[in-house]
Amino acid sequence: MGDTGGRSNACSSAGSSVPRQEPAVMPRLALYALAVCLLAVAAAVVSFVRGDAFLGVVWILLVGLSSNMTWYYLKRGRAARDEHSITG
Repeated sequence: MGDTGGRSNACSSAGSSVPRQEPAVMPRLALYALAVCLLAVAAAVVSFVRGDAFLGVVWILLVGLSSNMTWYYLKRGRAARDEHSITG
């Protein structure tokens, strides 16, 4: 009746002093930003090949923005994971 879906402490009371390590997971927003970055690179190439340099430059600007977002979300995810491992 009182189960909230959390993990029980039965395994931790067995005397295991080694902390569990979570698998390294890429944050979802970083994956989305990386996908946008790769698609924008493809769109820029297509635009330049077709001769539309103005649209190609717009796609290149989007590549820069999305790559910065990817790095930001990766660093934020790592910082949160490191903070979690230190405090908990």
